[in-house]
Amino acid sequence: MEILKVENIVKQYAGHRALDDISISTQEGEIFGLLGPNGAGKTSLIRIINQITGPDSGRVLLNGKEITREDISKIGYLPEERGLYKKMKVGEQALYFARLKGMSKSEAKQKLKFWFDKFEISSWTDKRVEELSKGMAQKIQFITTVLHEPKLLILDEPFSGFDPINTELIKSEILRLKENGTSIMLSTHNMNSVEEICDSIALINKSKLVVSGTLDDVKKQYDSDVYAIQFKGMMMAFANALWTGYELIDKKQLDDDTAIAYIKMKNGNKVNDLLKAVMPSVEVQEIHKVIPSMNDIFIKAVGGEKGGNNE
Repeated sequence: MEILKVENIVKQYAGHRALDDISISTQEGEIFGLLGPNGAGKTSLIRIINQITGPDSGRVLLNGKEITREDISKIGYLPEERGLYKKMKVGEQALYFARLKGMSKSEAKQKLKFWFDKFEISSWTDKRVEELSKGMAQKIQFITTVLHEPKLLILDEPFSGFDPINTELIKSEILRLKENGTSIMLSTHNMNSVEEICDSIALINKSKLVVSGTLDDVKKQYDSDVYAIQFKGMMMAFANALWTGYELIDKKQLDDDTAIAYIKMKNGNKVNDLLKAVMPSVEVQEIHKVIPSMNDIFIKAVGGEKGGNNE
């Protein structure tokens, strides 16, 4: 089921086009990565979805209907710029945000107790926000974002300020929310997190949508048909055994007689053809296809290179 649909959004600011005909969608129970370099237009899009600003053209649909101000209570939004009141006590502030989302005082207190116990921060309830570390404040803001159990979560750099242990804690909670049917839009520069938890992605660069699809489909699009082959023997002998059907694009010497060569297949040649060519000259230990990482794809897409299937 489609939760969020963005159709042909255009946004202009004083001669600068921040968003140029952007269309994306997220499904129920999906983690959707919204990616792009700084200044690409991600924040402008998030602000439009949250009804903070309006588009010049295009529309945003929530559950199949054009979004309204009243729908904001169905969305949980964790902005990159943190918005806690430094002089307020933690418990009072969390309760205040819960009431803004339409929760009753008793329901909010009950759910806050659950989350504070879960994150092991109950002892911080009566402390002021200014006494918290950045990571602790981030935990509080994450709790206030998910407390009202929205069907759509928009998380902008949710792992900022966290050590590895608390990063894993937040990731596990995001995955648990996904399993319960929440649709999650994750805006981040952390490509490892994208690899680990995202189902689909959209990459915006210079206001335009340049890559979109499921993680698997995007990786196939950027597949450059490169194999890593580890062998014992001389690199010179290996290179001489290759013919025009292959390109040696990189190499790594592991020790005196063991190396890894990175080979790009050409002219429709297969792995078996490669093995037949080199096995008389070296002892092959291992071979595997090099799957492009999201970090590689990000760099290629933002740098203007096309996916492997388009080369």
